[in-house]
Amino acid sequence: MDAEIMNTDANPLVQMVERVQDRIQQVIVGQHNMIELLLAGLLADGHILIEGVPGVAKTLTAKLVSKLINAEFSRLQFTPDLMPSDVIGTNIFNPQTGAFQFRAGPIFANMVLIDEINRAPAKTQAALFEVMEERQVTIDGQTHKMYPPFVVIATQNPIEHEGTYRLPEAQLDRFLMKIVVGYPSLEEEIKILEMHNGQVISELLQNIAPIVSKEVLATAREQIRQVHVEPKLIEFIAKIIWETRNDRSLFIGASPRASIALLQVTKAIAVLRGRNFIIPEDIIYAAPHILRHRISLTPEKEMEGLTADDILKDIVGRIEIPR
Repeated sequence: MDAEIMNTDANPLVQMVERVQDRIQQVIVGQHNMIELLLAGLLADGHILIEGVPGVAKTLTAKLVSKLINAEFSRLQFTPDLMPSDVIGTNIFNPQTGAFQFRAGPIFANMVLIDEINRAPAKTQAALFEVMEERQVTIDGQTHKMYPPFVVIATQNPIEHEGTYRLPEAQLDRFLMKIVVGYPSLEEEIKILEMHNGQVISELLQNIAPIVSKEVLATAREQIRQVHVEPKLIEFIAKIIWETRNDRSLFIGASPRASIALLQVTKAIAVLRGRNFIIPEDIIYAAPHILRHRISLTPEKEMEGLTADDILKDIVGRIEIPR
């Protein structure tokens, strides 16, 4: 495919994305980065972790995106007493047939929203490992496949740690990206108040109709895979990942899964911005969201108050940007 700027007036994918973004902005004020990254993750066929303090529209945005896709939606509220069978399902004995029948859990949906994912214990977290990576559930030796699309959108609160459990690194690595959501600006806060002063948001959300079918989403994902990538940009991605494994500030670097995720999300971002080729700025923009949950700082750097984003900014800054 030749690298060129897309004709946004004729490209069905760009038109679809614009319709989705317009519909989201009728309900959500601001949070443009979160919305763009959510759509990029959806197009890249990956799971998404959203972290932010309560009240910044994490769950609302995830529900809204799910409603815009004409697919089966499921929501789970994770709690400390949640059991694995409450998530993936279990075999139930049927006295009429004298045999066990599988009763699917709420994870069997196309779009799964998990609220406060870090409130469930390790045993329940482990139940998500197979289904998030292999898109299947194995119970009593029987494998039950998930039907595409299958996307998990999870939220967590970064400041309240009472009654929470740290997500295992193996599970974090299964999330395509981690989006960190901040507070709105003053202007956005005023718009939020004006919107809530005139209407009930829950009623507006109920009236949202799906505008993207599963077939259209599958076609869009195929188009994402065809986005042109120069060899020097593939090398740029590889260098970023390699540097995370050799940086003295990091105890754990990023895996090859991270490099693949960075490539796929960068392609999606390029399409969202009207191009069928990626540029270095796409990679630099996506890198923190793909890598921040996949690396671990050394205790010394944590004591200094540094964050994963600080280290990633330093790593990307010392690599020559290809032109």
